[in-house]
Formats: sequence, C-alpha cells, structure tokens
Amino acid sequence: MILDLLLAILWSISPFGEAKVGIPYGILNGLNSYVVFFSCFLANLMVFPIMMFFLERINKYLMPWRFYKKSAIFVAKRAKKGSSRSIQRFGFLGLMVFVMLPIPGTGVYAGSIAAYVLKIEKQKAFLANAIGIFFSSLIILTATLLSMKQV
Repeated sequence: MILDLLLAILWSISPFGEAKVGIPYGILNGLNSYVVFFSCFLANLMVFPIMMFFLERINKYLMPWRFYKKSAIFVAKRAKKGSSRSIQRFGFLGLMVFVMLPIPGTGVYAGSIAAYVLKIEKQKAFLANAIGIFFSSLIILTATLLSMKQV
C-alpha cells in the first residue's frame, strides 16, 4: 500500500506522466481516491518550484555545453510555439487552461517552461500552474472513477 502510494507520487513528479498517470495508478491499485488525489496533486505542484530553480539558476551553467544548449533551445521553441499564442492572448487564464488540459504535452513541465520563456511573473505563473494542476487532477480523478463506475 505504501509502495503503491509512493509510486503514484513518483509518477506525479515524473515528466512522463505527472498526475495524469499517478492518480489512475493509485486508484487502480486500490488506494483511497482522496489520499491519491491529494498526494498526487501536491507532488505535481512541487514540480513548478523545482523547474523554476533549474531554469533560473542551473540552466545558465549548462548553456556552454553544445548538446545541452541545442536541447534547451529545441524545448524552448516547442514550448513557445505550442503555448505562446493562447498564453500571450489570455495571460494568466491562458496559462492556467494550458496546464489544465489533461492531454500529452501540457502540464506543469510545459507550463513552467512556457512561463519562463514568456517571462511571466513567478507568483502569477505559480498560481496559474497550481489552479491548472488542481483542475487537471480533478478531471483525471473523475474520469478514473467514472471508468470504474464508483461515482
């Protein structure tokens, strides 16, 4: 049980799944849906400050490496291309909706990179990401429970 919760939390931190995978994993392994929701939401929320720390501080030290620089520019261009129109047009609400969409390529990792690239104020970006993660997690929780016919 503890191992399943830990794995759900790790999925929620992972860029390969976030809470979109952590919540269904925990529920499908028989854990309490409220505990899973709360744990995965908080774990996914912790990604934003870690990403911002990495982007602001560590990123500049790794930029001189050719491979890292090419990779970072590629990721930044994709984040800007995929999200900039809606975020620049709608600002806070655009970032929140972008993070909220429970589809691949959106979420707190992409939202953090987009906020950094588009130079959105950290507090506003954190709040937009937090609200987006909450609603995304709620959508995933509801869809998981409905698919199991437990609602």
